[in-house]
Amino acid sequence: MYRDNTKIVSIGDRKIGGGNPILIQSMTNTKTEDVEATVAQILELEAAGCEIVRCTVPTLEAAKALKEIKKQIHIPLVADIHFDYKMAIAAMENGADKIRINPGNIGSSEKIKAVVDTAKARNIPIRVGVNSGSLEKELVEKYHGVTAEGLVESALDKVRIIEDFGYDNLVISIKSSDVMMCVKAHELLAKQTNYPLHVGITEAGTLYSGNIKSAVGLGIILYEGIGDTIRVSLTGDPVEEIKSAKRILKTLNLRKGGIEVVSCPTCGRTQIDLIGLANQVETMVQQFDLDIKVAVMGCVVNGPGEAKEADLGIAGGKGVGLLIKKGEIVRKVPEAELLDTLREELEHWAK
Repeated sequence: MYRDNTKIVSIGDRKIGGGNPILIQSMTNTKTEDVEATVAQILELEAAGCEIVRCTVPTLEAAKALKEIKKQIHIPLVADIHFDYKMAIAAMENGADKIRINPGNIGSSEKIKAVVDTAKARNIPIRVGVNSGSLEKELVEKYHGVTAEGLVESALDKVRIIEDFGYDNLVISIKSSDVMMCVKAHELLAKQTNYPLHVGITEAGTLYSGNIKSAVGLGIILYEGIGDTIRVSLTGDPVEEIKSAKRILKTLNLRKGGIEVVSCPTCGRTQIDLIGLANQVETMVQQFDLDIKVAVMGCVVNGPGEAKEADLGIAGGKGVGLLIKKGEIVRKVPEAELLDTLREELEHWAK
């Protein structure tokens, strides 16, 4: 697999590449200058399972805020830099564990060199990011549009710029909102470099469309053995990105741990609010660090049989429900007590 042979890069106290576990990232949507709000969001992301977090650094005040933010969080902090090379340097001077830049947006070679020299002196990795929305005009013309080939050429050109300054502590990301273009670009890139890859479908959209696009795109790329760290980009609460990323990795058997909730699609036999109950269960199980499967079924007739592959399950009926273990009915409970009964079983399981 490609990911087993990529270069190992340290980001704070975490490592990606070389067959290390695929790490989950997200990005804050607070004003980085607002230390209290940013720390609060990062701690919430940590609790959800985020392993690397990125903050935008558009101002010197934001760069200086990183120092205080770092003191209050427990995961590596990445600084997102767009145009001003001084912000990249200031971010590193204030404790950023990694910076994300597009060298094409930084400016002259002298400015890029200044950033690279600072990174080299502190051994801080640089993520070279290329986005389909900002592909150079000459590459758009060369490939007659925005293409996977153009994205890869752009990324490798940027990597060479940094390599020419004598630095190779790098991570590459190439992103597009076009899912299949993104897949093809990663397939092409994996054949031409051994740097670890940060994978995501950019501007994927809302919770609904973004999850579908990310699941398809990341699913294909990761299944092909490509990708060392991922971000599911969603328009919404960043915590949802973590939940989706964990589910994608678990579905591909690339990560263990976390309760998997399965539920039936409802039918005419359903006599309870199955949709509401299933959503309550999915939220509730987030607090348990268990590697088990929990079934939520809406019918006491077929529920036990359908839940037989789950470790634990509940099936609702009219006013009454069943607690099920390994497909066997354990006991009947009032419908109103199903959620609490399941919670008690999980607490006991955890012990």
